[in-house]
Amino acid sequence: MNSLLRTLTILAFAAMPYLAPAADSTPPPAPAPSIEQRLAGIEAYLGNGDPTAALKDAKGNVTVALTPAASTSGPGHNGFMMICAALVLFMTLPGLFLFYGGLVRSKNVLSVIAQCFGLAGLVTILWWAVGYSLVFGKSFDGTLLGQFFGGSEYFFLNGVGAAPNTDYAYWISQNVFSMYQLMFAIITPALIVGAIAERMKFSALMLFMTAWMFLVYFPMAHAIWGITGDMNGVWNAKASIKAIDFAGGTVVHMTSGWSALLLCLILGPRIGFGKKAMTPHSMVLCAVGTGMLWVGWYGFNAGSALAADGVAAQAFTTTTLAAAVAGFTWAALEWILRKHASVLGLCSGVVAGLVVITPACGFVTTTGAVIIGVLAGVVPFLAVVYLKSKLGYDDALDTFGVHAVGGTLGAILTGYLATADANANLNLNLKDIVGNTLINEQFKAIGVTLVLSIVATVIIAYVIKFTIGLRPTEEEEARGLDITDHGEEGYSHNS
Repeated sequence: MNSLLRTLTILAFAAMPYLAPAADSTPPPAPAPSIEQRLAGIEAYLGNGDPTAALKDAKGNVTVALTPAASTSGPGHNGFMMICAALVLFMTLPGLFLFYGGLVRSKNVLSVIAQCFGLAGLVTILWWAVGYSLVFGKSFDGTLLGQFFGGSEYFFLNGVGAAPNTDYAYWISQNVFSMYQLMFAIITPALIVGAIAERMKFSALMLFMTAWMFLVYFPMAHAIWGITGDMNGVWNAKASIKAIDFAGGTVVHMTSGWSALLLCLILGPRIGFGKKAMTPHSMVLCAVGTGMLWVGWYGFNAGSALAADGVAAQAFTTTTLAAAVAGFTWAALEWILRKHASVLGLCSGVVAGLVVITPACGFVTTTGAVIIGVLAGVVPFLAVVYLKSKLGYDDALDTFGVHAVGGTLGAILTGYLATADANANLNLNLKDIVGNTLINEQFKAIGVTLVLSIVATVIIAYVIKFTIGLRPTEEEEARGLDITDHGEEGYSHNS
């Protein structure tokens, strides 16, 4: 009996580890943040800084529970960026189509409006489906495809919601960021409309722009602004070209402007070009459109700070100075050389000033902005008034003279005038340029932009020319694209 009890006792003790309840393997909750850490999160919001900085240990790991400030977008910055996105859309609809629409003949006004609206719809669909991800994703990093595009993780805006994409901004929702960047993608191809106005079929234009977005805009925007972009001197420490472009001198104005020149050359001039006057039908509409572009440009430039902070305020200030000075300078040149200052000259000068300051606006001082304004009033003026007439190309509304020349000039001047006095991020993010000056990096970026824009435009244009054709018939062009492309008349008469 005793032997049996001893055996049972031994078995009971042996089975105890298996009979006892399992230990809880759930890690203990992270400690709550201290009052000081919570206050640091609020201060980060006010200074547009990293809201998790105060929660990290010496190795950079977050070791305490996230504060509300560290896990949500900031209402003030978010509201600011929604307004800026609306302003950039306002630049295209109705700013650009009024600016361009006033400069064409009355029989082609609706065609310009339709092209701008059509591109807004087309680009939005492409952006939703793949564009945003190809520009601002990063899943392709380290692959051959990653040399040109970002990634596929955000296709169909998957996962693009209210939480910030902290690769780009700590305090704005990723859906707001994606919509803000969409507005840039809409206006860039719309700028090309100015060079080919009055003589390109609507269907051909839509097909051209679809291919152009994939071959030019998406790769360029990724290279300059994407977190893994190969020309992103601000965010990507591994970039092979450390260029800077605050709001789109290369991405927007150079790509559209140089592509516009090649496309208008391939298209050929309008019927009667150089033989009869093709005067603007309404300078009032052009002037109204210019005013809208100027107002909308604050969203374009100040909004590119991606926060309502001091950098945005600096961009707002320099944008104002450059636009005003360039408009005055252009008009002054007309007064000196032609004895009158035209409304068209004032409008062209303002737009040229806005174009040239775009890549530099968040990187230069007020003095730099005035210098840019003067040069923006002189160099594009010479391109529009003298170079165009000397070479004889039919850039209908001077997209090349203002946007290509102005964008290129702006990229160069950014390299010379950018200073940490205007934006401390230059010290933080460009200090690793060894053996090169910033201007050298800017020229490299300009070269890449030129090659990509020109080669892609030539290929796309000739493919379309030899398939569906680029132009309407001579009879249709003479009647005007309002009737032949859209079956409507903007005005009851043709001119």
